[in-house]
Amino acid sequence: MSIFEVTRVTAQIGDDEISFETGKLAKQASGAVVVKSGDTQVLSTATMGGLRDVDFLPLTVDVEERMYAVGKIPGSFFRREARAGEKATLTARMIDRPIRPLFPKGWHYETQLVTIPMSVDQEHPYDILAMNGASAALAISEIPVAKHVGAVRIGKLDGDFVVNPNEEDHENLDLDLIVAGTDEAILMVEAGAHGVSEAEILDALDIAHGEIKKLTATIEELRQKVGKEKLVVEAPSIDEGLLSEIRSSHGQALVDAIATTGKLERYEAIDGVKADVIARYAPDSDDADADAARKSEVGAAFDSIEKDTIRKAIAVDKKRPDGRAQDEIRPIECEVDVSPRVHGSALFTRGETQILGNVTLGTTRMDMRIDGLGRETTKTFFHHYNFPPFSVGEAGFMRGPKRRDIGHGALAERALAPSVPDQEQFPYVLRAVSETLESNGSSSMGSVCASSMAMQAAGVPVSSAVAGVAMGLIKEGDDYIVLTDIAGVEDHLGDMDFKVAGSADGINALQMDIKITGVTFDILADALEQARKGRLFILDRMAEAIDGPREEMSPHAPRIESIKIDQEKIGAVIGKGGETIRSLCEEFEAEIDVEDDGTIRIYAPTGTQVEDAVARIESMTKEAEIGDRYPGAKVVKTTTFGAFVELTKGTDGLLHISNVKPGGRVETVEEVLESGQEIDVTVAEVDRERGRIGLRMTDDPAIEGKSKEEISALSSGGGRGGRDGGGRGGRDGSRRRRDRGDRDRRN
Repeated sequence: MSIFEVTRVTAQIGDDEISFETGKLAKQASGAVVVKSGDTQVLSTATMGGLRDVDFLPLTVDVEERMYAVGKIPGSFFRREARAGEKATLTARMIDRPIRPLFPKGWHYETQLVTIPMSVDQEHPYDILAMNGASAALAISEIPVAKHVGAVRIGKLDGDFVVNPNEEDHENLDLDLIVAGTDEAILMVEAGAHGVSEAEILDALDIAHGEIKKLTATIEELRQKVGKEKLVVEAPSIDEGLLSEIRSSHGQALVDAIATTGKLERYEAIDGVKADVIARYAPDSDDADADAARKSEVGAAFDSIEKDTIRKAIAVDKKRPDGRAQDEIRPIECEVDVSPRVHGSALFTRGETQILGNVTLGTTRMDMRIDGLGRETTKTFFHHYNFPPFSVGEAGFMRGPKRRDIGHGALAERALAPSVPDQEQFPYVLRAVSETLESNGSSSMGSVCASSMAMQAAGVPVSSAVAGVAMGLIKEGDDYIVLTDIAGVEDHLGDMDFKVAGSADGINALQMDIKITGVTFDILADALEQARKGRLFILDRMAEAIDGPREEMSPHAPRIESIKIDQEKIGAVIGKGGETIRSLCEEFEAEIDVEDDGTIRIYAPTGTQVEDAVARIESMTKEAEIGDRYPGAKVVKTTTFGAFVELTKGTDGLLHISNVKPGGRVETVEEVLESGQEIDVTVAEVDRERGRIGLRMTDDPAIEGKSKEEISALSSGGGRGGRDGGGRGGRDGSRRRRDRGDRDRRN
């Protein structure tokens, strides 16, 4: 008899069954659920710790990838997983964003959600299972989250929408949309696309919400069977009398402060009013503890009034803090070539948000190696986002990218990727870096604009320019307003943050977070249409600075050329033990990559070095033809009937004894030639069936100055390159000919 009491519920989502099991693993957690689909299974836990004296929600979300899940050993020096990779970080953010707004006001218990992918079949992605598992673990715990959250991926493949598409199809999707929400509303959207329309996005969201309702119903079924009793939390209340007094005494001063031009100046003005309020309603006394409690109460009341004042002004009175109209974009300045030694750079300034975009080109050896649980192992285009504290006028620690930085970088990368050419067209590894120099909202979308211009300045043949804009929503009762290009205060106090990026043809990336349940599809449609107009306006401004990719790359950028040779000639390029390719790399200061299909990529600091290396490789791998001239060819061996001459590495031709001295016959080849001597020869005969190449001296009067056709006629007319039929076109054939000559000499 089993010691476990396992409870299992299932939901049919798309073509796959998703199961939720509890009662066997991690039973000491507040809630623990194993979510399965195919052979992918994820352990999700929710744990409640002690009560903290803080004024924020102490929630942490961790996704811990384990390489054993796909049968791998970690590639690090210690052969142990290090810090979370990009996939795990982005999944943790997608778990956090829809769940965080559902915690009750005043919940100050330490709360942690941990997800561990235990088995990954690389067909059913673990991210969707992790999002559903975290919600299920919360649902059966004592932690009082208001609603269950379901998550689903909608893909568009070959023109059709697919629910939770197989991972092997992800690279072929025209739309990759992850949606999370409750049975009542959508709360989060994360999408990458290839120029899809706004209407298609709305259709996909509608399909997703139908599947989300199935998942939340299944989670509720699990809760009813094994769920713990929820803790009761009293929401913090504010003395209505105190609110009324502050509004009466300082309401107008607050309105005037909010109308101050400039973010930092506005914050300073508001802080001044707040200080006056605290001084009046929470004066110092002899009781320090009572003073602290009173100041906290008055401060909370002021913050509530500030929020209500700003929201009412925007939603009801239609007045934004900086005075803009609801669809007005802040002033934009665009500039390229800001950093002269960078391969491509651009500065994008929109209001008080400023981004410096930098692009670096590298060889295929600089691709990003991904040691993760997915199918993707390398990336040749990647975007990084940095947010130093000085960008918001603060001093702070700089200890590498935070989760927000990784998330913003990934969002911009998704937006830009569809415009980046493939390796066949542009065989470079491409790194884009966005430095946030100033920030007052929408820095991630500013990064899209700056990086798009920087790529064009670098001469990257992008298919189109890409721009992004952040939309907002503030809803008060039946009154609401959709805002274009939201500033920081509108993001912080608003009900929706809706980032849309794309080209003139359609949407490439979308990210949405909604804090309320009353956002209808009509509101989303308004926001998408308003975003489309804003995006087109920004693209026009960007085009004033640079209108399309430059034809020439920066003189400081490396040069890469890609050529294709016969696969049988790969050995000639590499040489014995890699000797030939090493000598080529040294001679031309180049990096040379040879692929199994015969593709050769040559990377060098200058275009001249690349061109010279290409010419050398082409000459080495080119099939010899009548009339081809080889100056400085080396005599590799002399025989009784002629001399073998190396035309290229691995290919010899025979200079018959009758042709070693134009105008006269010699008794022995050694009278004229010796091994190692360099001579100028011309191909006089090619016998491809027998693999033989016959040569003459280039200054031979019989062929000097003659065309390929004339030399060919001379050979076919009896003037053969040698009575033994010439040399074999290849090192092995040449050796056989030489062995035969040695036997003739011995006989």
